Amino acid sequence: MMSAMKGWAFALVVIFSVLLSWSIPRGESERAFLSFSSHEPLVKVVSLASADGGQDFFMEMTDSVAMNIEYDFYRDTCPEAETIVRSTMAQIYSQHKNVSAQLLRLFFHDCFIQGCDASVLLDHSNGNKNHSVEKQAVPNKSLKGFDKIDQIKEVLENVCPAVVSCADILALATRDGVVLAGGPFYPLFTGRRDSARSYYDEAMAEIPKPDDNITQTLHLFSLRGFTDRETVSLLGGHNIGKIGCEFIQSRLHNFKGTGKPDPTVSPSFLNEMRVFCEDNGNEKSSQESPMAATMASPMAFPTAGPMAAPMASSPMASRGMSEKPERRGMPYFQQLSSSVSSGAGFDTHYYQSLLRGRGLLFADQQLLANERTARLVRAYASDDGSTFRMDFARAMMKMSNLNALTGSQGQVRLECTLPVSS
Repeated sequence: MMSAMKGWAFALVVIFSVLLSWSIPRGESERAFLSFSSHEPLVKVVSLASADGGQDFFMEMTDSVAMNIEYDFYRDTCPEAETIVRSTMAQIYSQHKNVSAQLLRLFFHDCFIQGCDASVLLDHSNGNKNHSVEKQAVPNKSLKGFDKIDQIKEVLENVCPAVVSCADILALATRDGVVLAGGPFYPLFTGRRDSARSYYDEAMAEIPKPDDNITQTLHLFSLRGFTDRETVSLLGGHNIGKIGCEFIQSRLHNFKGTGKPDPTVSPSFLNEMRVFCEDNGNEKSSQESPMAATMASPMAFPTAGPMAAPMASSPMASRGMSEKPERRGMPYFQQLSSSVSSGAGFDTHYYQSLLRGRGLLFADQQLLANERTARLVRAYASDDGSTFRMDFARAMMKMSNLNALTGSQGQVRLECTLPVSS
């Protein structure tokens, strides 16, 4: 009974979001985001309506979430928690526009391995300094944004000590970063707890790779419960940020160990990528695409490739060390000809690029190698972006609840890089 009531309450929040969001033009999302009062829910930005199965989706999602996770979980213990995350993210974004892509990728890499438990943030696993942790796994070595989560955590600890989990901070900050970047708003449950251990082996084996074929990509997503449609929409997160050149290099010179470039890339596009990424023979990397590192990592592509990317220092983890400066990469936005209209963020340019054979990552372009996913790419590319944005929001809501720890299953870390000692 209680589960059903929570499900309907959450559905009402979403419906309210839909009704209000229709009145705000997409280009005004950042202004709207910054104008919310401290007690007003962030529900005005983008529609989450769905013509097929919307109600079933919400009921399915709420039924799959542990009882201790709910909408506005901190209303009594830390009522300003979500406002603090939102306002701190707005401050960070005003100085670091790339934070949205960084956190989207970081969040994906966290949730994809054992669920959304902030295990990717840990420097120790169960206090064992000799145990390898997720951030040391090859797909995660170029992750960034750790310091931004630490920054938000510090503010919250000053207001509500030992109350708000790092897992909730990462989920909320990612959502707010998506909105600031022009993406859709989506409601979130809170009440997640933090894991005390990290999963290095799983991160090495289970994060999608940039050179995965479509069968491999769909399989890894399906293991987490994602449909083909949800997978294609999540990969659309590559439309913000850049794909690091280290994730493109093998396509340019040594595709799958052949010693030759990827034969599916047109000569003209191959030359463009070479000119953009090569500099005196040195590989360049960049602000990775959020998902680019995750899924390929397809959502993870830019950051999670099989290739060893430089280790991004985790600021609070190694206290006093700052992240490496941004390096070169290629955004999908730049791959459109001047005749194709595109926005600066969450529109259809990623899918349009794929239709033109200009997918930067092999795993991205592979979306056209399967008729089901190709049909979805064509559908997302054919309208003003509304369908993609709605689907992306729904898929992100679903991802945010993957295997969330609750109650005694987890802990609330005082520092996001260190588990609470027993």
